[in-house]
Amino acid sequence: MPHIYEQQLTKIAELLRQAKRVLFITGAGISADSGLPTYRGVGGLYNKERTEDGYAIEDCLSRSMFDVRPEITWKYMLQIGIAVAEHQPNDAHRIIAKWEQQFAQRGGKVVVLTQNIDGYHRVAGSKNVYEFHGSFGTLECTECSWTESFEMGDDIRERLKQLCQTLPPKCPQCKAVIRPRVIMFEEMLPRQTLMQFEKEFDNGRGFDLVFTIGTSAMFPYITAPIHTAASKGIPTVEINPADSALPNSVEIHLQMRAAEALREIDKR
Repeated sequence: MPHIYEQQLTKIAELLRQAKRVLFITGAGISADSGLPTYRGVGGLYNKERTEDGYAIEDCLSRSMFDVRPEITWKYMLQIGIAVAEHQPNDAHRIIAKWEQQFAQRGGKVVVLTQNIDGYHRVAGSKNVYEFHGSFGTLECTECSWTESFEMGDDIRERLKQLCQTLPPKCPQCKAVIRPRVIMFEEMLPRQTLMQFEKEFDNGRGFDLVFTIGTSAMFPYITAPIHTAASKGIPTVEINPADSALPNSVEIHLQMRAAEALREIDKR
């Protein structure tokens, strides 16, 4: 039986065959297929208006909260970190990584811009990844040069619990508060990462196919590449089970979950 989106899936597969440089913009929806809950939405960790501490989750995970009540921020950071450690990349991450290798073999390039801090794209094998919100895979001291990085396969969950027996966790060297190398609410995006990503557009290279997967696309750095592509007539694809977040800029919208959609495209 033909898939409900047979025409669109076939067209996307053809666009991939013709493309030389492809951009994937990914959000929480791509990792939801790993069983990793999103902050909010269906199965979200924090669907209530307030956490049990009386704050919105965005306030708990903000820099201003971390500065005055780091134990509150760490309470919820720890929940997220343990959730990340308990799950693995899914077919969507793995297929994008496979396509990156295939494109490189024929002189092309696949680039991933992700909002996610789970590190699943890199674990799946992707190399050209811009983690705009950082990654939970590295902890660092707020005062000295101490850092500790985790690789998938280590017992991250137990190490986090060990470090966080008392909140907030303290640096083993200087006893200052430590933090994961992620961007909290109210913090600026990493300038170096932004500059490196901007170089992907230098010398007129840009991309000839742009995907957005599992993101509500609320932020300018997410929407800009999509709007730019659409204005230049470059094909754009949105994969999201919800209604399109960018109906005027997306050429093809698959109202599907990420792993299912990429498996179907990969088949073709």
